[in-house]
Amino acid sequence: MRDVLLIFAIALGAALGIGLAGAVLLRALRRSSITVHLNVLLTTTVVAVAVGVMAVAEAMFLSAHDLEVVLITVAAAAVVSLAVGGHFGRRLARAAVWRDQARERERQLEKGRRDLVAWVSHDLRTPLAGLRAMAEALEDRVVRDPDTVDEYHRRIRVETDRMTRLVDDLFELSRINAGALRLSLTAVPLGEVVSDALASTIPLADARRIKLIASESGWPTVAASEPELARVVANLLLNAVRYTPADGTVRIEAGREDDHAWLSVADTCGGIPPADLPRVFDIAFRGEPARTPGPGDGGASGGLGLAIVHGLVEAHGGRVEVRNTSDGCQFMVRLATA
Repeated sequence: MRDVLLIFAIALGAALGIGLAGAVLLRALRRSSITVHLNVLLTTTVVAVAVGVMAVAEAMFLSAHDLEVVLITVAAAAVVSLAVGGHFGRRLARAAVWRDQARERERQLEKGRRDLVAWVSHDLRTPLAGLRAMAEALEDRVVRDPDTVDEYHRRIRVETDRMTRLVDDLFELSRINAGALRLSLTAVPLGEVVSDALASTIPLADARRIKLIASESGWPTVAASEPELARVVANLLLNAVRYTPADGTVRIEAGREDDHAWLSVADTCGGIPPADLPRVFDIAFRGEPARTPGPGDGGASGGLGLAIVHGLVEAHGGRVEVRNTSDGCQFMVRLATA
């Protein structure tokens, strides 16, 4: 019994020393990834067992041959244990990280849905209340003056168009988020798409005394779906015009770099707060009140315009970025060339 207790004490002392060293190492690496923690923990356990066996074997005064056999056996078991444990440890770490990322992504999506419902409810409730009031005034003949009646009819049409655009944006966004967007890529001359977008934006820009500047040449041909690309360009131009103060400038340019084309839309809005830059493409995000469009801005889309741009560009396999410039901000779209 005494020999058994002695063997146990020797093995416990050797393993305890390795275990304490592993604990100190884990504490020093507490900010490291879960993969590093699992590997250190596994190595500490295997080495503790191996050192305990070796210490007991030395204390038993085994012959050189028997000691060599024990050491080879322990080394083989340690190698197999480390290999198997390391492989499954990495898989476990990846699974844990993936679950954390999935939960975080789900929380962000849920927050985005709540924000979207809140913004859309606001953007629908206000015009609907106005439409109802004007319709009741016309129905009850409270308004009889022909000019006022015509103005009511015009405002009803404008608000109806605005809500139609909002519903279209919601439908487009739902297609993007559901993965139901199917693009038919062709060679699209970017200059023609920009020309059409400029033609539809000029009335709003003129009304706000904003100068639109576009390059006369250098427009590349990109691999894209023309309707979706037209929406990207139109949304970027409208966004720039809405947030640029009167007498400002919106400049649109394009070019080619290596195997991709770029499109730049720059304005003189004064810039976006740095804290808001990472959230510009979030659903229903509008930022500070000063950057929230008001009535008569061409049909604000409930904070969906840039979210749609981001989704459509990514569906094309491209990317869109935003940065502040000296007097405003610049949106840069990168797409594959045809």
